[in-house]
Amino acid sequence: MKAFHADAAPLALPPGHVFPASKYRLLRTEVQTWPELEIEGASPASDEVLGGAHDPAYVAAVAGNRLSAAEQRAIGFPWTEAMVERARRSVGATLAAARAALAEGVAANLAGGTHHAAAARGSGYCVFNDVAVATRRLQAEAASIGAPPLRVAVIDLDVHQGDGTASIFAGDPSVFTLSLHGARNFPFRKAESTLDVALPDGCRDDEYLAALDTALDAVFHEHAARPFGLAFYLAGADPHEGDRLGRLKLSADGLLARDRTVLAALGGRRIPCALTMAGGYGRDITVTVAIQVATVGAAVDAWRQWKNARR
Repeated sequence: MKAFHADAAPLALPPGHVFPASKYRLLRTEVQTWPELEIEGASPASDEVLGGAHDPAYVAAVAGNRLSAAEQRAIGFPWTEAMVERARRSVGATLAAARAALAEGVAANLAGGTHHAAAARGSGYCVFNDVAVATRRLQAEAASIGAPPLRVAVIDLDVHQGDGTASIFAGDPSVFTLSLHGARNFPFRKAESTLDVALPDGCRDDEYLAALDTALDAVFHEHAARPFGLAFYLAGADPHEGDRLGRLKLSADGLLARDRTVLAALGGRRIPCALTMAGGYGRDITVTVAIQVATVGAAVDAWRQWKNARR
């Protein structure tokens, strides 16, 4: 299975910053020796590619260090050249994973899931919206060769609502956006996804998994009528009971059951899946990384099953 990373441009943050930038390197270190994984560094997304989902003026402001102090605070990172390069490469990793998924069934970005970035602004540690950019690029490429329109499902299981993704695709029937998230968590003013499932503080495994089953039924009702050609799965580790920012109470076993449920539902319908890791802010970063390692393992299993089904 192909997996992509943006570690060539590490994110340097001030001491004590809440964002756990080291988790991406730690995740790659944990999985890089797996024999079934082929890990590649991602190329940076160009201004042209980013402009498929973002206002070109916003892209230029990010690239040229013209973000205001308020815009930088909203993103949560101080502007540096490394920040821009990492954001570009993170988008590039999701685009590469999506292309690999279309060819092989399942692929992953070992970061990504920057779902708070809207067309003309960044927010919540998200500079560019990798899933939105990849979706628009692949849809444009399909149109350019006269292929059938590409319909996309975004299955966002980060604990925070995917407001940026929802706003970019609002009113677009070619993209179904599903978000399961904490009702009282960031962002406090939420956008409207195709389907939002707001969960109470303290939600545990059984309640979460039941809500997920119901939501997936709704997604795949759409699939029956108008098939999806690709799905993006944002597998946030932040619903975990040990997450500093999560407010939900899922166990590691519950999160793995979540991953297997989504991947099995997609694989059983032969919908290619590009996985992104999204959020994770554990009090113990090794716990967050272990959850994400398990997610990658579930994706490898799903990729293996996809390959076996072809034989």
